[in-house]
Amino acid sequence: MTDDIAEHAAGSRSGRRNDPERRERIISACLDVIAESGVAGASHRRIAAAAGVPLGSMTYHFAGIDELLREAFTRFATTISARFEERMAAASDAESARAAVVAIIVEDVAHGTRDLVLAHELYTLATREPGYRALTTAWMQRSRAALERHFDPQTARLLDAMIEGISIHRALDDDPRDLAEVVDAVERITRSA
Repeated sequence: MTDDIAEHAAGSRSGRRNDPERRERIISACLDVIAESGVAGASHRRIAAAAGVPLGSMTYHFAGIDELLREAFTRFATTISARFEERMAAASDAESARAAVVAIIVEDVAHGTRDLVLAHELYTLATREPGYRALTTAWMQRSRAALERHFDPQTARLLDAMIEGISIHRALDDDPRDLAEVVDAVERITRSA
């Protein structure tokens, strides 16, 4: 039996080996391209090149660029939410919950410009497109639910907004923010909680 026939018999299409990781690589490459060039620069061609896959793979795995963007941003939001939830789940009392919020701000959210760029690209889409707004709404709900393990709903809402706000300021302000400022902000919001 020739190699092509053997590969085809083993379950591959067109005599080529299956690439079960291809779809995931495309999603990862999509996030990389968005982080580098924004949503406006995220073309099928550019994403395929970044993923190292043939251009035809794009339409095989995704009905269009919108489906790919939704999948990529869903993965991004889920990853960020999981980190957030892990931090809050590890807290055992109010003091460790406050420390977890501080760690989310200074270690997780400020993890690098890549996550900040991806978040802002998603926020921009969400202001215009209801489907993406549903994604950001679900992300905020997960964050608040994690915070509500330790704080009342109103405090959780304020903390969630403060986490976003301070994170944006820390990332975009030329003057570095002091850790003490973050600790003080979390303390002020949670003092009565």
